[in-house]
Amino acid sequence: MQLTDLNRHGEIGANSIFVEIGPFKILIDAGLHPKQMGYDALPDFEPIESVDLDLIILTHCHLDHLGSLPIVTAHNPQTPVITSAPNESLAPRMLRNSINVMKRQREEHGIGEYPLFTHRNVAQLSKQFSVQRFEKGEIYLKGKEQIEVILHPAGHVAGAAAVELIYKHRRIVFSGDVLFDAQRTLPGAHLPRGPVDTLVLETTRGAKNRESGRSRSSEVDRLIDQIGKVLERGGSCLIPVFALGRMQEVFKLIYEARNFGRLPESPIYAAGLGMDICNYFDQIRRRTRLIDFDLSMLKRMQVKPLEPQMRPGRDLTKKGIYVVSSGMMVAHTPSYHVAASLLPHPNNGICFVGYCDPDTAGGQLLAADGEDRFYFDVLDYSAPKRASIDRFDLSGHADRHELIEYAESVEPRSIVLTHGDNDARAWFETELAERMQQTAILNPEPLTTYEI
Repeated sequence: MQLTDLNRHGEIGANSIFVEIGPFKILIDAGLHPKQMGYDALPDFEPIESVDLDLIILTHCHLDHLGSLPIVTAHNPQTPVITSAPNESLAPRMLRNSINVMKRQREEHGIGEYPLFTHRNVAQLSKQFSVQRFEKGEIYLKGKEQIEVILHPAGHVAGAAAVELIYKHRRIVFSGDVLFDAQRTLPGAHLPRGPVDTLVLETTRGAKNRESGRSRSSEVDRLIDQIGKVLERGGSCLIPVFALGRMQEVFKLIYEARNFGRLPESPIYAAGLGMDICNYFDQIRRRTRLIDFDLSMLKRMQVKPLEPQMRPGRDLTKKGIYVVSSGMMVAHTPSYHVAASLLPHPNNGICFVGYCDPDTAGGQLLAADGEDRFYFDVLDYSAPKRASIDRFDLSGHADRHELIEYAESVEPRSIVLTHGDNDARAWFETELAERMQQTAILNPEPLTTYEI
């Protein structure tokens, strides 16, 4: 097998892996780098420009795995795109939103190449989807050769899949993004058991382990307790959330906490792409039963839209819980504007429930510990930091020791590290080399082809 990581910047970004197994040429994911602009946000597709792909596989619908897929299918209009049933519904919606964002960025930053693809390209991609049920293999033929593709539930987000390829009794497993813990909206990962020949393993959380004595369950309890404290003191609680997955889980956490008497019946306000994704989750539940999210729950909680007018520094008159995107408080998003209103007032609180990139407003606010003010640059507003600011670990990625244990359990001949910053990959490389001395550990350089 030959493997090439097409993510030109390495680390976490425009995830895309090209593999050649026997006569089969397969692309797994095609993302966009969230911190780059224009063509630099794409994977480097030059190594596959003249290649007719036999199969394309989409693991899940976060844009760092999905965001450039319409470009690939535009050049491979006959190639099946293998994915799970939830992804077939979610991918077009996420991509249409991405087009709108790119159009806005074209105006703001003068990026002439935006949008990188069109609605017509998204429609073409939709025609190429080939849906596979989890843990039910499908055989694909090329001449006299055949390869089996099996998708396994990866837990990370609705529709997320690990990928198993079987060629001439050789088993290759791509973990994708993995969460072993169950979320309120979907079960945890159920990855293939060993032994396998090659494991391509995500390393997202390699640089830092969860704090001692804490679990996902205990973090949920801490979050509910903190929301309750903010409401008790007469404030509003902002929960910045990712549109796909985290918003829906937070809604369910609040709903269950109310039912068990852990939270009062306070108003809930919501905005952003995640509200539309709630409709998709409900449809997917009814069609596939792969996720647990009932849209009627929002009606019973009487979730309301945001106030149409918000001014930086002026406290929101409607007190309650604000569940809005984006999770990292990116500029121009609802959470960014709500934070600018709530931050100067001590009765309010902001609860982050996932990773915040240090370059985003959310990451900068979390890093500004001990500082008296925070500058919202897009709004040209310097806010006094008086609201409480807390962080809760509801990550969609498995702890590093869970991934190590899985790697040991499947006894691979070789392990390829992917989807992690340099320090995260370095930890995995060292730890795996020490624990699995008979296994070859590869931390691939971008755009270098490896024989595995």
